[in-house]
Amino acid sequence: MPWQAPIVVHPFTSGDGRPVSVRGRPLGTAHSDRELVELLRAAGLDEADAALDDPHLVEWRGAPAHAWLPPHADRSA
Repeated sequence: MPWQAPIVVHPFTSGDGRPVSVRGRPLGTAHSDRELVELLRAAGLDEADAALDDPHLVEWRGAPAHAWLPPHADRSA
């Protein structure tokens, strides 16, 4: 099995936000970097805020890192 970053921020769901998993275990859905850090800290990753830009720890799938609105979302609302 190929190596995978332990934290995965998945593509946007049908609603808003991005699902997050750690080592294949779903944690919840984040709508911002702050919410992502909160999910990771609740899972016991105390240094989560320092890890968001480390590709060895976090894999951002389906959209760029730190993108929290789907490409088709109305950003003026």
